[in-house]
Amino acid sequence: MFTRRINEKTEVALGVPQFAEELYELTDTNRTFLKKWLPWLDSIKEPNDTKKFIAGELQRFAEGKGLFGVIFYEGRIAGVVGFNLIESDNQSGHIGYWLGEAYNGKGLMTDSVKDLIELGKEHYSLRRFEIRCAVENSKSRAIPERLGFVNEGTLRSVEKVYDKWYDHVVYGLVV
Repeated sequence: MFTRRINEKTEVALGVPQFAEELYELTDTNRTFLKKWLPWLDSIKEPNDTKKFIAGELQRFAEGKGLFGVIFYEGRIAGVVGFNLIESDNQSGHIGYWLGEAYNGKGLMTDSVKDLIELGKEHYSLRRFEIRCAVENSKSRAIPERLGFVNEGTLRSVEKVYDKWYDHVVYGLVV
């Protein structure tokens, strides 16, 4: 199975169905925390919904269109990181991520995204990486800013999360 050691306490593994139960529990426990930024939470009602999602992501991985990684911290699932979209023709990867609330502030996501960029360069020949974050989501925005991404502008009213529309900052990194 695909696993990458990020540091002594953290590793990222390819998302597989065996992780569905624990990933669902993390999602469910953090539902209130995540709901402000993630529009898909209401579609995840039971562990089988997470299992179906992972199966779809594995299909996208097999087609070379995405990569869904599960972050483990001290042996427990802490969140996810990956390429929501790989554009092979344009050598571009669109990065997405989230962490459970208890895992924020430990540098996990910065280190995981940094490693994902290396993986994208080495194994997918990517040269451009993009991260989009809600303008108001300062914790999410801090990741690309720490990693040297360039703020390329703002897309207005681009994502509806339940009853609120968010503008997104687009960050790009060309290597």
